Amino acid sequence: MTPSDVTADLRPIRDRIARRNAGHPACLRVVDEVLDSLAVALPHHPDWREHHLIERICEPERQLIFRVPWTDDDGVVQVNRGFRVQFSSALGPYKGGLRFHPSVTLDTVSFLAFEQVLKNALTGMALGAGKGGADFDPKGRSEAEVMRFCQSFMTELHRHLGASTDVPAGDIGVGEREIGWLFGQYKRITGRTESGVLTGKGLDWGGSHVRKEATGFGLVYFAEAMLAERDRSLDGATCVVSGSGNVALHTIAKLQALGATVVACSDSRGTIHDPDGLDLDRLVEIKEVRRGRASEYVDASRGRAEWLEGATPWHLRCDAAFPCATQNELHGDDARALIENGVVLVAEGANMPCTADAVRALVEAGVAYGPGKAANAGGVATSALEMQQNAGRDAWSFETTDRRLREVMDGVHRRCLEAADELGRPGDLLLGANVAGFRTVARATVALGAV
Repeated sequence: MTPSDVTADLRPIRDRIARRNAGHPACLRVVDEVLDSLAVALPHHPDWREHHLIERICEPERQLIFRVPWTDDDGVVQVNRGFRVQFSSALGPYKGGLRFHPSVTLDTVSFLAFEQVLKNALTGMALGAGKGGADFDPKGRSEAEVMRFCQSFMTELHRHLGASTDVPAGDIGVGEREIGWLFGQYKRITGRTESGVLTGKGLDWGGSHVRKEATGFGLVYFAEAMLAERDRSLDGATCVVSGSGNVALHTIAKLQALGATVVACSDSRGTIHDPDGLDLDRLVEIKEVRRGRASEYVDASRGRAEWLEGATPWHLRCDAAFPCATQNELHGDDARALIENGVVLVAEGANMPCTADAVRALVEAGVAYGPGKAANAGGVATSALEMQQNAGRDAWSFETTDRRLREVMDGVHRRCLEAADELGRPGDLLLGANVAGFRTVARATVALGAV
């Protein structure tokens, strides 16, 4: 999406947002995408203009930037920059992950937080939205260094958190290990065992079954619902997945459980192509146990699989594609290659992995497209289920939590579908997700007054 694509009716609003967020291209891209959808719905919602709701909801409530000093193993003091964008509390406490990666900037966190506003609203749960992180790279660092960084990060951030205020979770570079160190420091500083202040915890100390699997499982449940609208299923489908981290691995696991054959996954260096279907146990051992590179899979396959150096999975033949790595990883040319190879569904496990050009190509070709703000909502939905269990000092079984997750994802799909139908664009899940999510936040914003 470019500024010229935004309807003239909303151009002044877009220009004002652009001036306030100069130098933040990722944030502006997601704003443009949402405004393009809202322009379709605006004639049906005159109150949005009357109450200046677009301007209000597109402006974050609070942006925090802070220094994170920590000492490395050589005794040298290092300094990173930390962020937390508390975008909207209209529906509940701020909720969204923390990302530790050298690419993290205020722009990154702001775009993720704005996406989170609509995503959390789509779940139907009482969740506001935020996102945070730091430009710290945990790769190559010792456990002691990562722990000291987490403790320093939480020393600053803790004053802005609380089970009814702001509840972070993990994201790229922040898994159960890091959540444990963050939670331990929060307890140490506050003197409170406030289990609901962080999600993604271990099962022995307040965590929830299915939290680790949730984004990947939820993505596949959403894809199932998408295909059901076309009288198709995942059973027997050939699939490709980008990434080989937590989301990708659990996407592969659920796809295989439902009868699909996953022939490829990737990392930042290239792609594994295994025509007979990936060996999930081997992948998990390499990526989660040994924290190795994806290319090691091919070395152990005895010629069955091939390593495609520097390549993505998007040029392989498949029925369904699941970008699960990072933003802007699937470009227009990739989308056109998928289309030529017969893809019928693309569902986003990462946040905004398809570029605007790619989305346009997929939609124009009639490919079922599941935007990340809807398709990958399973992670935050299960975080909310973890919060429920913490509030009741309860612990649900894996089966109970997984059933609740499927119900939430079916509800997300239904809300997107119904909103698109109401606007005369049946099947347009991107339009449906943007409008349904915004409409929910808008109603709450009006009810709460000018705050």
